[in-house]
Amino acid sequence: MTRLSSSSTPLSFARLSLRPLALAAVLAFGAATAMTASAQPASYVATDGTLLSVSATSEAKRIPNIATVSTGVVTQAADANAAMRANADQMAKVVAAIKAAGIAERDIQTSGISLNPQYRYAENQPPVITGYQASNNVNIVVRDISKVGKILDSLVATGANQINGPTFDLDDKDKDAAFDEARRGAIEKAQARAELYAKTLSMKVRRIVSVSEGGRFAPPMPMPMMAMRMEKAGAASDTSVSPGENSLSMSLDVVFELGK
Repeated sequence: MTRLSSSSTPLSFARLSLRPLALAAVLAFGAATAMTASAQPASYVATDGTLLSVSATSEAKRIPNIATVSTGVVTQAADANAAMRANADQMAKVVAAIKAAGIAERDIQTSGISLNPQYRYAENQPPVITGYQASNNVNIVVRDISKVGKILDSLVATGANQINGPTFDLDDKDKDAAFDEARRGAIEKAQARAELYAKTLSMKVRRIVSVSEGGRFAPPMPMPMMAMRMEKAGAASDTSVSPGENSLSMSLDVVFELGK
């Protein structure tokens, strides 16, 4: 102790010299600690219990309230201009009929316009153009499903010679409500399974650690067969269309903590 006291000047100099080095070491250690902390995976959870991961899927069924139909006109002529002009004239009548049926502008969208040469093929001879085929198709959204059959009939009567569909779906508001119902069903299933595991292992469910949506699925209804019903005296009624029922599903991945 006496020896340390007697050399006070050198000791003070040593302290002053080591002070920047000590500060640098502290900063380096802090940076390393921060780097280590940030390197931890986002899903890391400190716990003394057992983590249980459960996947659950639930469905919600709804009657569709909108239908999508693709319709259009195909025309043929000897030259390209004639084919396109004839197509434009006939398509204008079809679009007018669509609007007259109460379909809003926002629910009418052109899906394709094409012009293709038609060929005649013969053995050992090059193909010969015999004419041109023009087509124009639109997708329409019908928001009153009860009118789908009547609208289809009116389009054909006006000049539409191509129809595909309908496919059935839900509008955004009803679709969101259906998915929320499926979410509630999925979380209830996950909780029930977690309780089953915990009871089997003589443990308890402490808490939910995390919840993530694995995906949602709303398959479009397949295109139904469109049948014409014939009444007495040969008069045809509206084309028969049945919307059926849509199924929307939601999958959840839930992590529970189990403990004694």
